[in-house]
Amino acid sequence: MSAIVLLLPILLPILFGAVLPLFRFQKKQQRELYVMAVVVINTLLAYFLIVQMPEETVLTVFYLTKSLTVSFRMDGLSRVFAGLVAGLWPFATLYAFEYMRHEGRENSFFAFYTMTFGVTMGIACAANLMTMYLFYELLTLITLPLVMHSMDHKSIRAGIKYLKYSIGGAAFAFMGFILLNYYAGSNEFVSGGLLLSQGITSEGTPILLMAYVMMFFGFGVKAAVFPFHGWLPSASVAPTPVTALLHAVAVVKSGVFAIMRVTFYSFGSRFLIGTWAQYIPLGFAIATIVFGSAMAVREQHIKRRLAYSTVSNLSYILFGVTLMTPAGLAAGLLHMIFHGVMKIALFFCAGAIMHQTGSEYIYEINGYGKQMKKVFAVFLVASLSLVGVPPLAGFASKWWLAGAGVASGISYASSQTGRILAYLGVGALLLSALLTAVYLFTILIRAYFPDALPNPSTLANPGIPVTDPNWYMILPLVLFAVAVVVLGLGQKELYDLFCQITQGL
Repeated sequence: MSAIVLLLPILLPILFGAVLPLFRFQKKQQRELYVMAVVVINTLLAYFLIVQMPEETVLTVFYLTKSLTVSFRMDGLSRVFAGLVAGLWPFATLYAFEYMRHEGRENSFFAFYTMTFGVTMGIACAANLMTMYLFYELLTLITLPLVMHSMDHKSIRAGIKYLKYSIGGAAFAFMGFILLNYYAGSNEFVSGGLLLSQGITSEGTPILLMAYVMMFFGFGVKAAVFPFHGWLPSASVAPTPVTALLHAVAVVKSGVFAIMRVTFYSFGSRFLIGTWAQYIPLGFAIATIVFGSAMAVREQHIKRRLAYSTVSNLSYILFGVTLMTPAGLAAGLLHMIFHGVMKIALFFCAGAIMHQTGSEYIYEINGYGKQMKKVFAVFLVASLSLVGVPPLAGFASKWWLAGAGVASGISYASSQTGRILAYLGVGALLLSALLTAVYLFTILIRAYFPDALPNPSTLANPGIPVTDPNWYMILPLVLFAVAVVVLGLGQKELYDLFCQITQGL
């Protein structure tokens, strides 16, 4: 198979998305057919490459310098992230068709929405740090118009905040990138770590430990690591298909994915483990788990509450990554997949509520559970899963993360700091699960049992009938709910697959 096909799932949505505003569609259905055809074809292409492309195949498009190239490859980690992105994008697009019908400037919206698919695939398939960084920066620019789509005061302010945070984080990551490339003379992704493959140790080059910490927090801006999380709740002013894109699929998961790449393929876990460059990121990941959940409990805006939930759950993944063990990475990959499905379901439920009722705050949804039966049934399933109720998907990934933390604590016989942090992380997972139950079940209680509240308020817009949305929105929601159950039942096979991917790291 020719390596050139690696470019197809990257360039196809970028090119066809870029030319979309040039067309003058007579009917909305024509634009929807165009966009869906591009997205579905790209998803099929992506899965074809995931299954068929040999791991050793590398495509170099051009050279910036002798050591800086734009190259693509489909290895084990690429397959996981690309599979998540390609699997969720068609359903997110279908949902967006109905949601955006009355938002205006739909050609522009779907142009950037489709192009983001290709840019995210570029991050997934990057063969080196230069390529990943290039597409990582492009992702910021391509999603900025989506965040600012409404062009009102709140969306413009949120877009500027998003841009400031993203550029600041990218600058930190770039400084670490320069140091890595200087000392290693390369920026290729090598299984087990580029530095270790060249015989470079942390004892001889302590400045590289600083470079890793800079890259962790630089890429960690998109992963919403405390205290660089502020842009994420603010971006909730964007249309729901965008916030779901930001919080569940593309942007935040790109930050997590970049940290995985840097940790295990650039520096190498054996280079970092047991050093202060491990303990600082691990400590911040643990703190963010609890902070995000606590902030979600106090937040009354539905989408911002889910945004703080995302802040917490992203650091679940980073906790597994910064344990710097194969088991931790495998558990982190599992939660990356499961959280993507759970959180996009929850955001789409919130979007459906807002679309059908105009209600944005939790105190406005009293009694809606009995009127929007399908939406709240999906919200219930996704909530139970995110809390960690067996046998749903969320329980499985949290179980393996906790197991990896306990195993790491036991193995840190010579490092008291590492042992304490590993066990603190397990405690943070348990506390966060309790807080997750609080901030999700309070929504469900208001929706289903408003009379049980101490001071029940009246229904929002009592004179307006509330119903479920049409099948454009309902079909993705139902499929995500089914996926939460199926993934939970099949989690062992998926975890074993991820353990195979992480062997040798």
